[in-house]
Amino acid sequence: MIEREVQEAVARTGKRGRSGLVAAAAVCLAGVALMPSGAFAASAACDGGGFTLLGLSGDRRTVVGASSVGSTFVVQGRYTQFTVDSSTFGIRDWTLTGAPNPRDITGGKPTPVFASKIPDHRGLSLTSDISVRIDRQKVVIERTGFGLSMKIQANDCAEGGIFQVEPARADGTATVFTHVLAEGVFYFDNPNVRALLGLNIPCSGILPDGTPVVCDGANPDGTVTVTQRTNFANDVASKFVGRDSPQAATRIVKDCTNNIPNPLHPGTVSHCGGVSQWSVETGGRMGQVMGEDATEIAPAAKRCTSGCTAQDQVQGKAVVVGFPFPVPDEVRFNPRFFPGFAAP
Repeated sequence: MIEREVQEAVARTGKRGRSGLVAAAAVCLAGVALMPSGAFAASAACDGGGFTLLGLSGDRRTVVGASSVGSTFVVQGRYTQFTVDSSTFGIRDWTLTGAPNPRDITGGKPTPVFASKIPDHRGLSLTSDISVRIDRQKVVIERTGFGLSMKIQANDCAEGGIFQVEPARADGTATVFTHVLAEGVFYFDNPNVRALLGLNIPCSGILPDGTPVVCDGANPDGTVTVTQRTNFANDVASKFVGRDSPQAATRIVKDCTNNIPNPLHPGTVSHCGGVSQWSVETGGRMGQVMGEDATEIAPAAKRCTSGCTAQDQVQGKAVVVGFPFPVPDEVRFNPRFFPGFAAP
């Protein structure tokens, strides 16, 4: 049923006259189907993964003394790597290594994704010892300071895996995060999603024991209503795609207005091509989703500001619509930076 609705939507779009954008969308959408064996795919993407940081590796829980921590430290995985600013837990040079894996999205090449993801703590800083928990392909890093705490959660997977940063302030106010994409990576309005705006797409599946399940946060009938989707991609790898992933966070709209062409669903999106800013509530989280998960039609993450754990709430039950490659110029966001922007 969903495949027919998708194809009909694309056909209607094509009849109204469109060039390469329609053709690209039609090719990608024609094969839309429920994700098969999502849990297996996620596991395969993380095979052989694991992190090394602050002289630590292997499964362990420990505390690293503040006096032995420099101004920055590198978190090195098989598939992902990034640098952490010790006093803020800002992230720099978040990169996919391109290590061999059947779920690789880089084409086997080291691929910078974010130049930086920097929180504005407004004068506060992290000063305590650093808590580190490494569990196979997962790592959780925590540090506190006067009136402030920060947590980083990451998975080492070829598709990127879960990556989230969580701020908490004693005064209960929000923290502004600035995400700057790496050179060659750009934000865009996903035309494969725009072609389906307003449709109710199933987000459900059957467990091995025959039990029906639906995605957390889906509509009462087990569907998800399609809304606009901003993704990021590059011009090098046809599988490289991602999106920002907020939880208890709101994007700060800047002066970067883009008119998006579409015969059925034209619209305007205010989003810059190389930077996004977010107001993250205390206990909220700011992260990213990459690979197939970035183009699936799934509910937004549930609101959580206390005792949250990073997890995949969809687990292969959602429809993946993909994206056209190369991304058409007319749906790429411009300008790259908003007026007066200075990288933190």
